[in-house]
Amino acid sequence: MTDKRQLALDIVRTLRAAGHTALFAGGCVRDMLRDVPPHDYDVVTNAKPEQVRALFRKTFEVGAQFGVVLVVLEGVSFEVATFRSDDAYEDGRRPVSVTFSTPEADAQRRDFTMNGLFYDPVEERVLDYVGGRADIERRVVRCIGDATARFTEDKLRMLRAVRFASNLGYDIEPETFRAIQRMAPQVAVVSAERIRDELIKIFTRPNAGRGLRLLDSSWLLSVVLPEVAAMKGCEQPPQFHPEGDVFVHTCLMMDGLREPSVTLAFATLLHDVGKPPTFVRAPDRIRFNEHDAVGGRMTETILRRLRFPNDQIEQIVACVENHMMFRHATEMRKSKLKRLLSRPTFADELELHRLDCLGSHGDLTNFEFLKNVAVEIPPAVAAPPPLLNGNDLLAMGMTPSPEMGAILREARELQLEEKLRTRDEALAWARQRLGR
Repeated sequence: MTDKRQLALDIVRTLRAAGHTALFAGGCVRDMLRDVPPHDYDVVTNAKPEQVRALFRKTFEVGAQFGVVLVVLEGVSFEVATFRSDDAYEDGRRPVSVTFSTPEADAQRRDFTMNGLFYDPVEERVLDYVGGRADIERRVVRCIGDATARFTEDKLRMLRAVRFASNLGYDIEPETFRAIQRMAPQVAVVSAERIRDELIKIFTRPNAGRGLRLLDSSWLLSVVLPEVAAMKGCEQPPQFHPEGDVFVHTCLMMDGLREPSVTLAFATLLHDVGKPPTFVRAPDRIRFNEHDAVGGRMTETILRRLRFPNDQIEQIVACVENHMMFRHATEMRKSKLKRLLSRPTFADELELHRLDCLGSHGDLTNFEFLKNVAVEIPPAVAAPPPLLNGNDLLAMGMTPSPEMGAILREARELQLEEKLRTRDEALAWARQRLGR
């Protein structure tokens, strides 16, 4: 297995051998101080981009105008950035230009104190110009310098603050948090793709429920996911949902996520998004008629707005549209159970149902039933190849028509019910069916 730290250290040594300063920077230093193995190592140096490229065999320019070069060693990529100071930000994302500078100045341009640390891997010492080490010990997310200025430079940093606080279990420093609340509407200028990527990191990593609550209390939720913010105050029938309104229910479900797929995380977040617009206070109790279907359409709209890939949209929408089906599991015919088990999203849908129950009434009867059925009926049995196809019916003299589709569906139902077990039985049944 490739030792990323050793390769990053090789880059530092190469730069130093050429007379340059070189250090580890940012998230890898934060993680080392937290006793967490870093996923990646970034290197900062006083070498200019052209000097970096001259020292390594395989490099790519990923932001040379900002002093960033990608160095590839043994197939692993490392960002090597020149110490810099940033000029004005005009697009709420990138500086107009940069000035190559010193480690002290470079630390001041970064977002949060815990990300503004440097580490000398040769002398094994931390260089802290922003108080980041103390904030890591206090478990605090704090902007470097003036919070308003940092968020003005890059509006996405507001979502990053929420992401770090939720993923790491940290608090957001009060002035940093107040700045987020003041500036929350401005996050709307950030591209949909960048917002999507931060939301994925918030909801697929630890403490997703806390992340959702922080998005709400920071006032970012109503900007990036207004349909989810609308869940607040939407009552539910207490006999089924003693926990409270739709937002409380969703937060409790998000609390239960454990290393979820993107599909499961966003299906959990959006499974009841159709409840606020379908809320009806009927004579007998509160109802949300067809909220699953309405929620499916709303989910597709939300995910397209956030530029999710089509395959993920399809999977998440399927989970939302079908999440109410599980409550009838014990009453289903064998053919319907097999169709349910053979769905490509079944594993995520089953976990969504478990979270739904635990976040409300707590009754896992249907979950346990389906879990046992899934063991008894393996995928090959749940979704066997069809015994009959359209060519078979054409060979019997049928012409293409809606009736052909109906016969094929009927044959499939009988096959899943195990009333047709072989191809010969299916062909004989089809001939008799056509005779009728």
